[in-house]
Amino acid sequence: MLDASAMADPGAGAEPICDTTVSLVVIEDNRLLREGLCELLQRQPGFDVLAAAPDSAVLARFMPPTSPVVLLLDVGLRDDDSVQICADVRSRFPTVRVIVMGMAPQHDDIAGFVHAGAVGFIRKDATTEEFIATIRHVADGASALPRALTESLFAEIVRQPTQLPTQVIEDGTRLTTREREIVDLLGEGLSNKEIAARLHIAIHTVKSHVHNVLEKLALHSRLEVVAYSRTPKGHR
Repeated sequence: MLDASAMADPGAGAEPICDTTVSLVVIEDNRLLREGLCELLQRQPGFDVLAAAPDSAVLARFMPPTSPVVLLLDVGLRDDDSVQICADVRSRFPTVRVIVMGMAPQHDDIAGFVHAGAVGFIRKDATTEEFIATIRHVADGASALPRALTESLFAEIVRQPTQLPTQVIEDGTRLTTREREIVDLLGEGLSNKEIAARLHIAIHTVKSHVHNVLEKLALHSRLEVVAYSRTPKGHR
């Protein structure tokens, strides 16, 4: 259920642009921006805004498996800790894809969100097309980070593969053959849809495998799986 300010015409009669509906929760403390964003998303085919609020209290009304597909999270909430919200969501709702929204991304800030489990970042001054494309991309299982930061973040992670916790390396022995294939394909930067096509399996099966990999390795994001995938195979 949307907050009253976000109720808008969802574009009845429009044909969805994809096979599945992307359900979202928006946490943004700027009311004007929150209302506008909800109205924008509700007018897009294939989007369903479940709730919108200025803080994390809204998450109390959700329990798996009814949790949203995507959480749009303000990078700097006045009365809440955005990074902690991101980490809590990844712990309570491991299938939820967190996209952080901000204006001028700083490397350290985005790195903190990535380590907390965020898989996407979008500037608040992005075009409507960029906003929709980013949400779709992330909902499909891919990551979406600012181009200026992507290379440095990946370089930082890949440059330090041996610094993964010993327990992560040891837990890698628990992965099935299929899960190891998933890890290698994640390391190539493939989205869930691309992995499904490569392995000739359903997308929901890929999502289940990714979830199992994250749980078995006690990792929080696909970027951390990339770091694991770059670890010499003899050590995992």
